[in-house]
Amino acid sequence: MRTMAGTPRVENLYLIAGLGNPGKAYARTRHNAGFLVAENLARRWRANWTEGKKFHVRLARVERDDRKLLLCEPQTYMNTSGEAVRALVDYYQVPLNQVLVVMDDADLRLGEIRMRPGGSSGGHHGLESIEQHLRTREYPRLRIGIGRTESGARRITDYVLDEFSAEERELVEKAVDRAADQVECWVSQGIARAMSQFNGVVTA
Repeated sequence: MRTMAGTPRVENLYLIAGLGNPGKAYARTRHNAGFLVAENLARRWRANWTEGKKFHVRLARVERDDRKLLLCEPQTYMNTSGEAVRALVDYYQVPLNQVLVVMDDADLRLGEIRMRPGGSSGGHHGLESIEQHLRTREYPRLRIGIGRTESGARRITDYVLDEFSAEERELVEKAVDRAADQVECWVSQGIARAMSQFNGVVTA
């Protein structure tokens, strides 16, 4: 992958990109599960969000245990998430194994979380955009299960842009909190430990 000129490479730099759509209209929708995890991490790390207009992201920086962490929420809308992620990777020269993308997955049951070191997009448009811009599938990703309608009567586009129901919210909050724990484990202990310790279904 070619990179643009940016800052000198910083050792122990990690980028966590939570995917979603910007704006109040989308804030509580299923498609914004990645934003929910990023915001959970920002609260627990007491990190302040800034508007990274140069990269079209919301960005929060923090240092923990000699590691420099970048939290980002692309503001380019889900289907063009790759533009913002690529710009940050290039500018900060982040190794791809230290880039973690967090997003919703309608093919996982509600409350299930699954981290993987790479793989296909599975039809997720945010991942498709990132794969296109990074020109590789080999970067870690964390999927947050949002379930899928049983009947198939409604299109998936309508489903992911719906808000979580009142009955779903408690389970979603637990899943988001566990996903944030998994991100912290990934940073401190590596992806193998994070997968073995946290992948699975969260129960209400």
